[in-house]
Amino acid sequence: MSVAEERAALASRRWRVGVLALQGDVREHVAVLGMLGVEPVVVRTPDDTGRLDALVIPGGESTTMSLLLRSSGLEPAVRQMVRDGLPMLGTCAGMILLAKEVLDGRPDQISFAAIDVVVRRNGFGRQVRSFETDLDVKGLDEPMHAVFIRPPVVESVGPGVDVLAEVDVPGSPGERRPVVCRQGNVVVSSFHPELSGDGRLHAELLSRVEGD
Repeated sequence: MSVAEERAALASRRWRVGVLALQGDVREHVAVLGMLGVEPVVVRTPDDTGRLDALVIPGGESTTMSLLLRSSGLEPAVRQMVRDGLPMLGTCAGMILLAKEVLDGRPDQISFAAIDVVVRRNGFGRQVRSFETDLDVKGLDEPMHAVFIRPPVVESVGPGVDVLAEVDVPGSPGERRPVVCRQGNVVVSSFHPELSGDGRLHAELLSRVEGD
């Protein structure tokens, strides 16, 4: 289904989708959600978390976001959303924050354990700061253009996790790692779909709101 078709299908539902706005690609996610016809809600304090139908945790710097989650008082609110099963999308740093376990992170790194994956920060190596590629994503009719910026990689997944896309590891021929995963109401990606303006992972998040 195209983005235009997704928007038409969603236009009659004015869902409230929060975007964690402590640091990172907030504006880009807000723009994609607006394109899909839902109401983006910028989340900076616990007071902003009321009546949300879903939450997006954007890319950025995961250790900085961890510190800001604590200083803003949002950490308990997000943990409660995880316990409540609120649909969530985490991109890049958002994947790190939603993972069950984080490798090469700080001792005080937050991991909400919303999805049963083990991720490694800067997993493709610090020297590979960014690259772009077209990915085949399970459930999508056409490839998705993926922008990777010092991305995390998924080292392992639990039995309940569905791997939706993998990518070749730069400099390691034949080695592939998961970069889009889904478990229940949670979708995570190593890359930044918001930077290419592709709303199909966001639409997948919204399908979790519908309960598909």
